[in-house]
Amino acid sequence: MADTYLELVNTPLPGRIARALGLPRPAVLRRYTPGEVLAPRPVLVAGAGAGADALADVLLGWDIEVRRHVLPGEKLSAAIVVLDRASSPTDLTGPLLELGQAVKLLVPGGRVVALFRSAADTTDPAEAAARQGVDGAIRSVAHELRGGATGNGIVLRGTATTTDPTTLGALRFLLSGKSAYVDGQFLEVTAVSADGVVDLAATTGAEGEGIPDQPLAGRTAVVTGAARGIGAKIAEVLARDGARVIAVDVPAAGEQLAAVANRVGGTALQLDITAPDAAARILEHVRGRYGALDVVVHNAGITRDKLLANMDAARWDSVIAVNIASQLRMNEQFLASPVFSESGRIISLASTSGIAGNRGQTNYAASKAGVIGMVRAQAAAFDGGARTINAVAPGFIETDMTAKIPPLTRQVARRLSSLQQGGLPVDVAEAIAFLASDAAAGINGQVVRVCGQNLVGA
Repeated sequence: MADTYLELVNTPLPGRIARALGLPRPAVLRRYTPGEVLAPRPVLVAGAGAGADALADVLLGWDIEVRRHVLPGEKLSAAIVVLDRASSPTDLTGPLLELGQAVKLLVPGGRVVALFRSAADTTDPAEAAARQGVDGAIRSVAHELRGGATGNGIVLRGTATTTDPTTLGALRFLLSGKSAYVDGQFLEVTAVSADGVVDLAATTGAEGEGIPDQPLAGRTAVVTGAARGIGAKIAEVLARDGARVIAVDVPAAGEQLAAVANRVGGTALQLDITAPDAAARILEHVRGRYGALDVVVHNAGITRDKLLANMDAARWDSVIAVNIASQLRMNEQFLASPVFSESGRIISLASTSGIAGNRGQTNYAASKAGVIGMVRAQAAAFDGGARTINAVAPGFIETDMTAKIPPLTRQVARRLSSLQQGGLPVDVAEAIAFLASDAAAGINGQVVRVCGQNLVGA
C-alpha cells in the first residue's frame, strides 16, 4: 500500500507546510538500481592506523574518491569511521567528532559505517569499554541522520581485518542502495579462506567492472511462502541475482505461485511445509532438476493474533507449527542430505516482534524468537565450515497484511522508525540476497533487522 503522506511531503508546498508545523518529513529512500554507482560523491575514511589506510586504498581501487579528513562544504556520499585499534574510550574522541562534522555534509541517502572490533573478543576493561562505546555512538548517530541516510556498523571478530573479502562484502552492501531500510544495525564478520568469497579487494567498484552482476549465478534457491508479498519479492531478487528459484507454497495458492515461478523463470512446488515429507519432496525436486540445493529461504509464516488471555490451543499450535517447528524439521533433513551444498546458506525470516514482543502476538513472538534461537544454535555447529545460517527480522513492511491495520495505527507505525516510514518487501529481499551470496561468507548466526531502526534503544 502506498504511503500517501510520504509522497505528499516530498512535493514542494506540502513539504514546506510539514516543515513549518514540525511534522515528520520522511525522505524517499535511495534503493538499488542495476548498474548504480556506489558513491558518486567522495567518501570520508576517518580514523588512524594501518586498517584505515588499507581500507582507503581499497576504496580508491573501487574508483571512489576518498577523503581522509573533512573538507568544509564538500558533499559526501558516505562517511566511514575506522576504530579497529581503539583501546580506550579516549581513542574515540577525534574520529567520532570528525564524523559529527561529516554527517552535516552527507547527500540524501548518504551512508555512515563504522568498523571496529568486538567487545566480546577482549578481557581488557578499557578496550572493551571503547569497543562497546562505538556501538552506542553509532546507534545514536543513526537516530540523528536525516534525508534517508543510514548509520550501521561492521564488527570485526577474531582475526578479521578491515580489508578481508567478507568485511568488504559487508561494507559494499551497507554503502549500496540494497541496504536502504537497514539502519542502526551491526554485522559481525569473521575471516574466511580466500577461496570462500569473491575477492572484492582485488576488483574495482566502477560500474560493470569486477563486481559480479549476478552473484548467485549457478545457485539453486528454495523460497517458501513464495506466492505473494515478501516471499514473491525474495524470489524475484534472487532470480535477478542469477539464482535458479524453486517457489514453494500451499496448494491453495497454486495459481499465484505459478505466476511467480513463471515471472522469475523458476519452478513451482505446491506443498504444505508442516507435512512430515515436505523436506523430502523439496530435495527430490531439486535432485531431479538441478542436482544441488545451495540456498534455503524459510519465509513462510502465519499470524493468529489474540491476547494471551483469549488464546486457544488451535491458534497457538498452528503458528508454532508453521513458523518454527517446520523449519527445525526441514533443516534437520536438509543438513543430513548430500543434495544440500557443503557451502549452503540458510536464511530464516524472524521478526522484530520476536525481539521486542508485540501486544496480542504471544504465539507469533514466541515462534519468531524461536527462529532466532534456532539460528544461533545451528551457527555454532557450522562454525569453521563453509555453511552459514542467519535470520532477517523485518519491522513494519508495506504488505497486504499491514494494509489491513487501522489507518491511524498504520500511520503511527510508519513514523516510529528513524527513517519515519515503512519498508518495502524489496528491502527484506535485498538483505536475504546479500546473506545468500559469497560476500556474506563470514557472517554466521546473525540477526539482521530490516526495520529502519524502529526499536527504541536498539
